[in-house]
Amino acid sequence: MSFTPQRLTMLAFFLQPIAFGSWLPRIPEIQAGLDLGPAGLALALLGMPCGTLITLPFAGPLVAKIGARAAIFWGFVFYSAAVSLPVLAPHPILLFIALMLAGSAISFVELGLNVQADLVEKSSGKLIMNTSHGCWSLGIMAGSLIGSGFAAIGLAPQSAVPLLAAVVLPIALATATALPRLHDAPAEGQTQKSAWSLPSPALIGICLFVFGITMTEGAMADWSAIFLRDALSAEGGLVGLGYSLFAFMVAAGRFGGDFLKRRFGAVGTARLCGALAVIGGVLLFFAPGVELALMGFGIIGIGVSVGFPLAVTAAAGLGDRAASANVAVLSFVALTGFLIGPPLIGFVAEHAGIRIGIACVVPFLLLSLLLTGRLVPKPVKSTHNPEAEVPGVL
Repeated sequence: MSFTPQRLTMLAFFLQPIAFGSWLPRIPEIQAGLDLGPAGLALALLGMPCGTLITLPFAGPLVAKIGARAAIFWGFVFYSAAVSLPVLAPHPILLFIALMLAGSAISFVELGLNVQADLVEKSSGKLIMNTSHGCWSLGIMAGSLIGSGFAAIGLAPQSAVPLLAAVVLPIALATATALPRLHDAPAEGQTQKSAWSLPSPALIGICLFVFGITMTEGAMADWSAIFLRDALSAEGGLVGLGYSLFAFMVAAGRFGGDFLKRRFGAVGTARLCGALAVIGGVLLFFAPGVELALMGFGIIGIGVSVGFPLAVTAAAGLGDRAASANVAVLSFVALTGFLIGPPLIGFVAEHAGIRIGIACVVPFLLLSLLLTGRLVPKPVKSTHNPEAEVPGVL
């Protein structure tokens, strides 16, 4: 098999979340080991959005300067070290700091990956964004299954996650090195605004759409195992199956996403999947047993599968700024949703129970469904603003 730019990009997407995925089924063990309640765990999980908040405002201009390929290479180096830190934290405060560093690393490398996928699409004329994110979903599913397997054989998370990160790193660096050097350039005669300028109303609408999607993804990642354990009395390796099934269906939806987009358009595809996500969320809330809960996880997975890839393409195609700048803003909001969802659910679960807590995703999914029309390609007309060209002027 030849390693085309498309396949290399997909491989990089697959490799990135494997180590992080292996951490997810071990969260209940870390919670128990540190004697944290739902609210205490929620506070610790806030470390990841804090890392994202610190990093992404600077990541967009930096990726625009050094290129997506370099961002992926160096992002993998930082990420592979940072993702191993949470399982080693001996205290809740250190867990918060470790998750903050991991959130910073994840946001940077994922920005590079999304910009690279957009540039490969533009240079080749072939749609790969949804498929690339499908590969990411396969990666996090594989990591989750490996993590569950390590738990089943009794390998401590303090050894399992760093071991997996060390195995994946050299493969990831070789893949990043082989990626083509592609650069984002404005259309002929087009003046782009500074990466530091305020986002356009069109971009804000896309960001609000994606928030509910990624908030749900974060909720499934961090609370699916605890939901199955606490609400439905699941035990052992069964508690990790909810997220594994969710991730599998996300991957399946994304692999079919480019086909659906060609047939129904971005808005039609988003509306179909958004409706499924709402149905899955309601089913999960009312599920009386593990079987129906697993079905709910799967339906939600299909429902949220294409939301973020469609939003990345829409944001990158606005044309008012470099694609890396718009994708950085989108990633900032998306990752914030991904990382704020779990603490929100934790706080609600502390007072109302995990079943009510996980149902918090449904109103946000309804909001995303209402905003699917924002994905219609509407490039923003460029206007010359001298102030926007001054670095640091917002």
